[in-house]
Amino acid sequence: MHGFANPRRFLRLARWLTPATLITGLVLAGGAFVWGLTQVPPDRLLGETVRIMFVHVPAAWLGMGGWLGLTSAGIALLVWRHPLAAIAGRAIALPGLVFTVICLVTGSIWGRPSWGTWWEWDGRLTSMLVLAFLYLGYIALSDAYAKAGTTMRVPAIFAIVGAVNLPIINRSVVWWNSLHQPASITVGKNAIDGAYLAPLLVAAVGCACLFAAATLMRMRALLAEAQMDARLRRQALEAAPTLLREHA
Repeated sequence: MHGFANPRRFLRLARWLTPATLITGLVLAGGAFVWGLTQVPPDRLLGETVRIMFVHVPAAWLGMGGWLGLTSAGIALLVWRHPLAAIAGRAIALPGLVFTVICLVTGSIWGRPSWGTWWEWDGRLTSMLVLAFLYLGYIALSDAYAKAGTTMRVPAIFAIVGAVNLPIINRSVVWWNSLHQPASITVGKNAIDGAYLAPLLVAAVGCACLFAAATLMRMRALLAEAQMDARLRRQALEAAPTLLREHA
């Protein structure tokens, strides 16, 4: 893990990995969306609305996966003091929030014809909304600490504590009576027909590549910003003696 602790080494890797994941994600996600929208037959119960699944489900997975990434970055910062952990956490947060919002919006659109309502305060929907607010809280907290130039221990702890919401999201349809359908894909079990499963998995891989590309781009931007700030501070320190002599 510490092999890429050096920012220069990480940037050399990210320089080619970013376009690779971006292009792969665009091809896979775009192809899966077209596949799901034009080639998959309507479901016998859900009809044409089943096509929302190819956006909604990958977005839900990645919204939860993003917070798992924040938790991992927080642990790496607190336990191993990994130099890039704080940068990785800040980079992951925004794509994670975007996918969580996409999940909530597409779920609401899907729920209207399926349940007869745009929103219902049941366990799955409410816990997913809580995840969006957790992302907003982490982004605000990490930005404040970054601007202050202080350690990112508090945002890391916030990310780890916030992970308690992930099993609540996952098990909410089991623990409470919910309008949301139970999980269709679990370990060793699949309740989705192959005609829908194949494009769904391709869409999930494509969206995961887009998530990775966005994270890498943000990490590169944040590292460039940190390097620029360090350079400006160094130049200010070097210029300070000259300015003092001029005003003496």
